Parts: sequence; structure tokens; C-alpha cells
Amino acid sequence: MSNHGIIRIAKELSGIQKSNDLSIGVACRDVDVRNVRAIILGPPDTPYEFGFFEFAVRFGKDYPAKAPSINATTTNGGRCRFNPNIYAQGKVCLSILGTWRGERGEEWSSAQGLESILISIQSLMSSNPYENEPGYESAKSSEDKQNQKNYVMKIRHETLRISIIQRLEEYLGIAANGTILPPLTTDSDSDSLDSNSDESLTAFEPFKDLCKRRFLWYYDSYLLAIRKAREEVTDGQLFARMPFEGQGNDMVGKFNYTELTRRLEMIKGTLNAETHRWADEGLAQKKKDSGVAANLQRQYEQVVEAYKRDSAVTLDIELVDSNPFVWAITYFGRPMTNLDGGLFRITLRLSPRFPEEQPRARFETSLFHHRIARDGTPCYTATRSDDIKSHIDGIIEALEEESPPYDPRTLVNPEAAKLYWGTQDERKAYNRLLRRAVQRSLE
Repeated sequence: MSNHGIIRIAKELSGIQKSNDLSIGVACRDVDVRNVRAIILGPPDTPYEFGFFEFAVRFGKDYPAKAPSINATTTNGGRCRFNPNIYAQGKVCLSILGTWRGERGEEWSSAQGLESILISIQSLMSSNPYENEPGYESAKSSEDKQNQKNYVMKIRHETLRISIIQRLEEYLGIAANGTILPPLTTDSDSDSLDSNSDESLTAFEPFKDLCKRRFLWYYDSYLLAIRKAREEVTDGQLFARMPFEGQGNDMVGKFNYTELTRRLEMIKGTLNAETHRWADEGLAQKKKDSGVAANLQRQYEQVVEAYKRDSAVTLDIELVDSNPFVWAITYFGRPMTNLDGGLFRITLRLSPRFPEEQPRARFETSLFHHRIARDGTPCYTATRSDDIKSHIDGIIEALEEESPPYDPRTLVNPEAAKLYWGTQDERKAYNRLLRRAVQRSLE
């Protein structure tokens, strides 16, 4: 591949990574930008909602004259076809990839890039993916309507089971019987592998931390999806077979939402335990005077001074047990807002592997807010992942946002979001519940 092609790929990857897009992520090993991993977050209000769908991307030597090859890897080991256009074997049928014959003007051009491909794939994950199959675009018979419903129901189940639960269980080392297994390899082992080997592709897990953090964001939404699904199906009910599904390229199985709920709860508990272990690991790093510990201690001192000079926000920040890996933040509600008079305690826990693993924040003071999950996990973005002040700024910005644009990817409290974005009376009910939480914060 020419230097021009390499430079273009690098720019594309950098652009996607800097965009803070909540729906798409990309990563590659430094040694070869031609082999890329991409992840797509399942769109809201679809059976794929908040699922983690990963793809392997390979750029050929003739890129951008020709499209890269794309292979879906979230397929349960080649046993699950998640979409009429995304096969169990990983093939992705798209006209711009040259894997499907499209209309004139839908072919690949060098003006397109990886981001446009990923957006096109995400568009396949619609609320009615049954219509993606050629010949079924306008299916309106009673049989087709029932098939559409059945297809959505089993995709919803397998999105939870395969793309979310199985993935997080693998990340956390949770065995089928619920026991926690030791990690197969260490980070140093993974880094030493040959980048061109199949083994290295398995060890390379660039989205591990992203998926863990997003799981905490969307945990309540996953449980809500299960509650709704239980109204339509019963445990043990077999998946319906679609007319376009074939042997080895289908989605077969049976519903078991009781088991999925148990596994989700196990993942949540394991993640919480992992987060709390960071404190002890951090103290050990402090005793060793590690670079990470020194960096966080220095950042703490700088952040405290920065907020002392900032009259726009009132915060108290201290280290818990003088541990630079656990920050206790007290936020005072800004005057003339719904938070006025409130006193909120936030714990920010940091990993000894920061910034590879991002901070995990938790509101210890209960607050009814559409950007704060029921367990206190805030949904926010930081402009700089390695800067703790950017994380704190992001949390405060999400908390204080007065007229946020509607973005269901940021709504991590389904009950609060339903009221906030509902009728005028529901918005008033939201404000009342928020004010009550503010008043309780002083008790």
C-alpha cells in the first residue's frame, strides 16, 4: 500500500476516534493500520438497542480506489445471523462494499470512507430488519407481519445474550456456572504476540473498557427491554424460523429471559467488585511510587487549584484515605437551577491502568436525572480521556445541561427520560421528582 493510502487510513481512524461518537468506535494495532477493529452500538428503539457489534476491517493495497473488506465477528462463533444482510459466517452485504448489487450511484467511490461504511451497516440495524431481505421490503400479509414480529423478538433476545452478556462475561472471566475465572493472558503477554497471527487477533481487545462502561450506562435499559419482552414470549419458547433463513445461516434457539436476567445481574455485581478493587490496587501502586500514582496525585493537586479559581462551579474535592485512585467530590447545586441548594457527593474511582481504563463515577447521593442511572452512574463524555478535570467537567456539564438535544444514547435512566421527554405534565412531574431529590440531599 502506498504512503498516501496509509496516511488516509490513519486520518480516518483519528477522525472517528476524536469525534466522541457514542455509536461507533475503531481501533488498530500501531504496527498495521490496514487491519482495524470496529464496533457499532445497536441503535435505540430497535431490537439491537445498545448491543455491541464488532467487525474486522481489512484495507487492501488499492484502498481507497477499492473498498475495504468487512467481516462481522459478533456471530456467536459463526452460528448466529443477526440480520438478512449480516451473515452468520461474517459476510456483510452492502452495495458500497461490492458484496451486493445496488442501484446506480450506490457503488463504492474513493470519496467514501470507513465512517460511511459503518454508518451504512448501522442503518441495517433497523426497527424492522425483516424488510432488509430482498423481496420482503413491502411485505404486508398477515403471515409476514407475524414473521416481522417474531424476527424482532428473537433478535432482541440474542442481542442481549450474545452481543452483550457473552461479551462481558468473556471480558470479566465469568464461567457458565457463574464462577470467576483467572485471566488467560496478561497485558504484557498480549502485547508480545505477533500482530499477524490469529492468536494476536484474539488477544487484541480494544473495546473492553468501552463496553464495560457502556454496560453500566445501559444496565437499566437492558432490564427494561427484558421486562417488555416477557410480555410477548415465555421461557422455553422456540425461535420462529424465517423464510429467508437457511441451514448454517440462521438464528435458532429458544427464549430464556430468566437466565439472561441472572447473568446480567452477575455481570453488574462483578463489574462493581472490579471497580472497588481499584482502590486497593491503587494503594499498592502508590507505595511503589508508580508513574500512574504520581500522575494522578499531580492531577489531583492541579484540579483542586483550578476549581478554586473557577467561580462558575462550586466543588470540594479530596482523596479518600489519601489514595489518588479514589476521589471524593462534593458538588453544590448551581443557583437559579433545579439543582439549587443541593449537595451531591460523587465518587470517582480510577484504575491503576489509567487512562487505558477510564474512570468510573458514581453519585453516592441519590438523584432523579435522565443522565444518571438508578445506581448513580452518570452518562457523560470527556474531551480528554487522560485528563481528570475533563471527566469532572463532563459530569457537571451533563448534570447541569438546561436544554439538551434529544439523544436516547445518553438517557440512562429510562423512567426519568420518559418523563423529561414526555408531555408538559410529565415534564412537570420530572422537575418535582428532581427537586425532591435535591431537598433530600441536604437531609
